[in-house]
Amino acid sequence: RARAPVEGAIGNWRGFILARGAHGRLRRFLEKDQPPEASMSLPRPKGAISVERLVAAPPGLERPVLKGISFALNAGDSLGVIGPSAAGKSTLARLLIGVWPAATGQVRLDGADVGDWNHLELGPHLGYLPQDVELFDGTVAENIARFGEPNPEQIVQAAQRAGVHEMILRLAEGYDTMIGAGGAALSGGQRQRIGLARALYGEPAFIVLDEPNSNLDGEGEEALRRAVQELKRAGTTVVVIAHRPSVLAGMDKILVLRDGLIEHFGPRDEVLPKVTKAVPQAGKAKTAKAVRQEALQA
Repeated sequence: RARAPVEGAIGNWRGFILARGAHGRLRRFLEKDQPPEASMSLPRPKGAISVERLVAAPPGLERPVLKGISFALNAGDSLGVIGPSAAGKSTLARLLIGVWPAATGQVRLDGADVGDWNHLELGPHLGYLPQDVELFDGTVAENIARFGEPNPEQIVQAAQRAGVHEMILRLAEGYDTMIGAGGAALSGGQRQRIGLARALYGEPAFIVLDEPNSNLDGEGEEALRRAVQELKRAGTTVVVIAHRPSVLAGMDKILVLRDGLIEHFGPRDEVLPKVTKAVPQAGKAKTAKAVRQEALQA
């Protein structure tokens, strides 16, 4: 009987150690996550982007993926970003809209660091289509409206600009169709096109599209090209990240990333020939996929 409490403590010691470690991690996290200080509201951005000596890595990793890159876009510019896998393209997309913090350097929107903006106020002025589209359990309309106060006119306008309005009307209940957790009721192409409509909702001043055509068929790609052209005419700053140079045909500027550094940056007509010059003439007999891959490797 005297030994029983000791044996019980020994038996539960591992749980005690795990609980103590979890409590310590939670305490450190809460100490670090301080509420933002109140700041003065800024006016609607025009879309001028300035990237200054940006060094960054995904959260939890120490080795930088972006290694001190700098470039600038005027309001209304369109930029295509290409490069091989692991070049840092998706990391750049998340940094441009302030999802991930930079280790050093800044991303400035209309001169203000995106980290200094009140994110609740900045969010409606940004559009983002991630590489892996995440939709939420709700209706199509709610997902397009970002689960905020829905504006039916803006929802339909965003869907039309994304070329998905007719597709939505063919669903069982149109815009009121429940799509399930993660958009389980939709195909990959449908999720991507609704994600594009969500990015366009509310006429944002700055839009980042990460691999927007990865799951699209020919009709979807044509709708994407029309949407980008309409955004340019409206004076919206657009960044499109893609593996296929064909998607970048209407871009004003091209940025080529390699190993976290800028290999080329400038007007499209100057940069694309440098990217594709190493494609051999024999490539005409190859598949389009092989030619695109050789162009990216060049």
